[in-house]
Amino acid sequence: MYTNFQYQQPAEALQLIQSGNRVFVHGSAQTPTFMLEHLAKQADRLRDVELVFISIFGPVHVDKPGMESSFRINSLFVSESIRKDVAEGKADYVPVFLSEIPELFKRNVLPLDVAIIQVSPPDKHGYCSMGISVDVARSAVNTAKKVIAQVNPNVPRTHGDGLIHTTRFDAMVYCEDPLYEASFGSRVSEDEMKIGQHVADLIEDRSTLQMGIGAIPDAVLKCLHQHKDLGIHTEMLSDGVIDLYDKDVITNKYKAIHPNKIVSGFALGSRRLYDYIDDNPGFVFLDIDYVNDPHVIRRNPKVVAINSAIEVDLTGQICSDSIGTMQFSGVGGQMDFLRGAALSEGGKPIIALPSRTNKGVGRIVPFLKPGAGVVATRAHAHYIVTEYGVAYLYGKNLRQRAKALIQIAHPDDREMLEKACFERFKIF
Repeated sequence: MYTNFQYQQPAEALQLIQSGNRVFVHGSAQTPTFMLEHLAKQADRLRDVELVFISIFGPVHVDKPGMESSFRINSLFVSESIRKDVAEGKADYVPVFLSEIPELFKRNVLPLDVAIIQVSPPDKHGYCSMGISVDVARSAVNTAKKVIAQVNPNVPRTHGDGLIHTTRFDAMVYCEDPLYEASFGSRVSEDEMKIGQHVADLIEDRSTLQMGIGAIPDAVLKCLHQHKDLGIHTEMLSDGVIDLYDKDVITNKYKAIHPNKIVSGFALGSRRLYDYIDDNPGFVFLDIDYVNDPHVIRRNPKVVAINSAIEVDLTGQICSDSIGTMQFSGVGGQMDFLRGAALSEGGKPIIALPSRTNKGVGRIVPFLKPGAGVVATRAHAHYIVTEYGVAYLYGKNLRQRAKALIQIAHPDDREMLEKACFERFKIF
């Protein structure tokens, strides 16, 4: 048993953070909320501490009123926890491809003074695991001047790039908080299941899948039980893979890289998923600058990238990160995989979305809302899927694209879209 380490109290460990520092915070299910809560208690001694992270869960603590001069959030993705702060100008957002975030650290564009991460307890050799969120955290640890580890027995031990020896840590703090969980499959609607089936019909046996976040990717997974020999190379995993893996639908046998293994950057789901992944050699969690590199992705045959969007205009421009000027999420890895799938032999880049929002607002639109962000250009759009079918845009001109998209729009929106199409392209 390796015992050459000692735990510290949070207040002592956080003395490593000084005014003017840039601090990376581990994200997703492994957000170290315990340490953020204690960091907020040190607001009086700190000034101009910049916090950078991707998606984080739970209360941020350091964004409370009166702490503006002590802490500033400069996020690389806008998750629910900070959406209001960004909208009110209390936090900032950096648009960047997920695959390129490690380069921000490595090239000293955003040099890190301190990284706060959450890890499993040390094994008999002194190695801790970053568990189910390796993604950009691996590069953050590699480049940060100092590392504070929140050590938690609830963190699964995973295979891949997430192992870190205790000698790399400048401070270790023990806690037993549960990891954050998320449920997507339980919220799948009838329309989302129709979308899932349309997408599943596009997927061939022996394909390699990437699934984005949310109910639609989980709906797709529910429709794949008759498929054979699927593989997974994705930035994110959720519960939907478990049953397919157990039933030998997902075998990873025909992947060109990392055959026989599921490759991911992070996982987000239920405790069942986390326990399933724990010490499971069939899963490897790797640095996101590798997982999301389009040149790596394309090496697998038949890559099917399944992502969603907020709205798509009649030419195929895809907005996935904002509602008009309101920043809703981030660029993330959608473009990484759309491009990688397009370059893969037999690959299919797919954007799947309901034809309308829950409030009845159309998602296939004549023009994107003013201020909306174009995450994927019209040149990157291949397959657009709604509950009404599939529009294949690759190689089609603007007029042909408009016609194809109108056919999969909500029936009550089609007359309006036809008029817009005539005004713009003089056809219908």
